[in-house]
Amino acid sequence: MNEKDFAIECVTAIYERIIKRLWILCIIIFLTCVGTNTGWLYYVSQFDDVITTEITQENESGHNNYIGNDGDITNGKTDN
Repeated sequence: MNEKDFAIECVTAIYERIIKRLWILCIIIFLTCVGTNTGWLYYVSQFDDVITTEITQENESGHNNYIGNDGDITNGKTDN
């Protein structure tokens, strides 16, 4: 084995170790990404959106009609 072949073998061995370390790093980065996204989804899913609608009336007597966002019409009388 001459010096040129020996140098190529040394460089190849170094590159193989580097590639192995880079694969391990890629796996760690992927698992970290999955873990943080899972944690974020768990955190966000703990909250519920609550929508409240307050209806005021302008007249003191008579009928009141309210048309909701879903298109339903609510008829009622004043409480006064």
